Amino acid sequence: MSTILLQPQNCKSCGYCIRACRQNALFFSEETNTNGYHMVDIEKEKCIGCGMCYTVCPDYVFSFGEVG
Repeated sequence: MSTILLQPQNCKSCGYCIRACRQNALFFSEETNTNGYHMVDIEKEKCIGCGMCYTVCPDYVFSFGEVG
């Protein structure tokens, strides 16, 4: 089974992914990355792996990987 993997250091807080997520699984963390942007984070129990975040993200924050 594949899952969404995050590269939060690439995040620029645009919010495209948060608006695209129909499961409301994404949110901005209180933490900032090295560029000073609040990073996107994921509630894994809500994520269904649809890939919408991957599709809309202009900064390559999301990728798919295998679990297990």
